Amino acid sequence: MADERFEEHLRFPQGSGVVPADSHTAIAGGSACGDVVRFHLAVRGANVVDAGFDAEGCGATCAAASAAVELVRGRPVLDAARVGTHQIAQALGGLSPGKLHAAELAADALAGALGAAAHHAAALAPPADGQRLLVAMSGGVDSAVAALLARSEGAEVVAVTLELWRDADNDAQGSCCSAVAVRRARSLAHQLGIAHLTLDLRDAFRAGVVDPWIAGHAAGFTPNPCVRCNGEVRIDAMIAMADRLGAAALVTGHYARVGEDGLLRAAADAAKDQSYMLAALEPSSLERLRFPLGALTKDRVRELAAEAGLAVARQPDSQDLCFLAGTTREAFLARHGGVDARPGRLVDAGGSTIGRHRGAHGYTVGQRRGLGSGGGTGDPLYVIATDVAENTVTVGTRQRLLTSQVRVSGVRLHRPAEEVTAARLRYHAEPVACTLVGEMLELHEPVWGIAPGQTAVLLEGDRVLGCATIAR
Repeated sequence: MADERFEEHLRFPQGSGVVPADSHTAIAGGSACGDVVRFHLAVRGANVVDAGFDAEGCGATCAAASAAVELVRGRPVLDAARVGTHQIAQALGGLSPGKLHAAELAADALAGALGAAAHHAAALAPPADGQRLLVAMSGGVDSAVAALLARSEGAEVVAVTLELWRDADNDAQGSCCSAVAVRRARSLAHQLGIAHLTLDLRDAFRAGVVDPWIAGHAAGFTPNPCVRCNGEVRIDAMIAMADRLGAAALVTGHYARVGEDGLLRAAADAAKDQSYMLAALEPSSLERLRFPLGALTKDRVRELAAEAGLAVARQPDSQDLCFLAGTTREAFLARHGGVDARPGRLVDAGGSTIGRHRGAHGYTVGQRRGLGSGGGTGDPLYVIATDVAENTVTVGTRQRLLTSQVRVSGVRLHRPAEEVTAARLRYHAEPVACTLVGEMLELHEPVWGIAPGQTAVLLEGDRVLGCATIAR
């Protein structure tokens, strides 16, 4: 039977060469394997009205794409979003390990076309009974448990995964937003019986996050791309998709909370709190968000995943910036921004040359590594200033980094400045008591290592009142 099903799709492929009117197209595969699938999907209302494909490569690729067309034609969009590698392989009567890659490619192309259709199509009606929730799923344990908790409420759950970056020179396995991660998240969602959509935001991510990050480094700053990404690109794009899907809210696996006053608050687990990374979100966006992990510890989240039998229960957390996984900051800046190594003078506070550096853009105020010790004193040296125009890096002892004033720019407040009582000046740093006066943070006690370009999150207790960017 398996061979018969495969042979039928191979000899009489469904939708081969068909490009329906007003269709959405996605491509999977490429030079690495030589197999390519272009999947075309037309959606009207809540249904897939037609589908077609073009395939290059082995016969299994053509058969898998044909099976995908047959599986989704005439079905509701959210039913089609439950079709993945396993379902396509089963429709062919099962595939050997050597041919399973064809089903993966067809599933990737189908998912991309479905995501594009959902991103541009007219809004779907919410379910007649209960509610629909959209869950941001990365393929890790946190988003998986967020989906479990949303489903336990009796809601119809739909998962969405963002593809933000694709770079052959990076380690795709280590990135939370790569094509590999998207496939992993889709498989996990389908195991949970959840419809899954892919949203390709690579162009928006490059323009809104990566390019400003490169430009910031080229200008001698140390920008925080995650704050910018959450505040200006990824969260609002998923909220917009939730609106089109008739979902009541967007659920994420972030460790954060929203108070009754509508303001962002720190998570119960201080060690995992991610309110810093979400600080640029507007209150209107927070109204549409749910953070079911905000009251939980990481250990409890892993327990819930293990109790549900999820393989990701013990999966390590991602540590790198998603677009730096598998590479270095210096290599990335050179490859994507033309910001190459530019050796220059390492100087002391008096301007005397004491060594050489690789390029001022690669150093951060407060950096200690690789700088040696102070001349004659044996005290460790830290970067106390950088000048990319002169290409100099100034170093000194930690004492020279102490400051009681921090100039900021781009202040965004959701409450009057008088209510600000503290600021968090880098991710996971302890809040510092302060007063906000115009564009100056007057610190109640001196701190060290303030890096221009980083985000200052403005607080009152554990409430996030706004944020700003640390200036020179």
